[in-house]
Amino acid sequence: MALRIITDSASDVPKWLVEKYKLHVIPTPVVINEKDYFDGETIMPEKFYDILRGGTEVKTYHINAYMFHKNFEPYAVNGDEVIYICFSTGIAGTFNAANLAKTEILEKYPDFDLTIIDSKCASLGFGLVVEKALKMTEKQMPKQVIIEAIRFYCDNMEHIFTVETLEYLYKGGRLSRTSALAGGLLDIKPIIEINDDGALVAIEKVRGRMRSIKRLVEIVGERGVDLTRQTIGLVHGDDRLMLQNVKEMLTEKYGCRNFMESYVGCAIGAHTGPGIIGIIFLSERPPYNI
Repeated sequence: MALRIITDSASDVPKWLVEKYKLHVIPTPVVINEKDYFDGETIMPEKFYDILRGGTEVKTYHINAYMFHKNFEPYAVNGDEVIYICFSTGIAGTFNAANLAKTEILEKYPDFDLTIIDSKCASLGFGLVVEKALKMTEKQMPKQVIIEAIRFYCDNMEHIFTVETLEYLYKGGRLSRTSALAGGLLDIKPIIEINDDGALVAIEKVRGRMRSIKRLVEIVGERGVDLTRQTIGLVHGDDRLMLQNVKEMLTEKYGCRNFMESYVGCAIGAHTGPGIIGIIFLSERPPYNI
């Protein structure tokens, strides 16, 4: 019996973190040519972005209650305590499906201790939170303290992104056809954040790829705290060169030293397309020394 931290693949946790902590990551389903694949398990980001560039239509759907049941039940059988940190309800129905599965499992295993936390975050926004929770678990800190820390980090995590093309925002219904066409002609790049409700929203429009990247870096300076000490999340949609440029800009401008880097996985990448760049950071000083 042990306390386990688990998450889903929309957290975009890097492979080294999964391997280091033997982290259980529940994969998001991805539909390609009417066949189901699973993010990070049977379809990897490098291949996924090649498929997108080839023009193949890709769809995703959230992890359903049946899938959650299969992933949760072994812990119930083993008598483990579980904290599941999940993808934002502002973007997907993951949280509700997980709770349906929990209700079903508790009928058979009434003593199963499962805490499901809606991160209201996306990508490394909750990937960074998962790392903090894993470190606290490794130190055998009390479960309630870990839960409180998770909620603090989720509540104070800033996510800002920009995309290379508007095509996928249009396909996903987040942009009208008129706006997509006009934006494409004018080379408009939206600055997107995850708001307090955990939803993706465009907050600014910038003309040109490099200007949008520079604006992301500026926002980090406007909102971030202790940038030289905290771990900054950097994510990309198969554009390592631009990610390296962003890293260098953050290091030179703010003295950032600690980074966690990863691909934007299929769960989000299907709706934003190749070339997305994101920066994730804290806007409040944490009360925990982790």
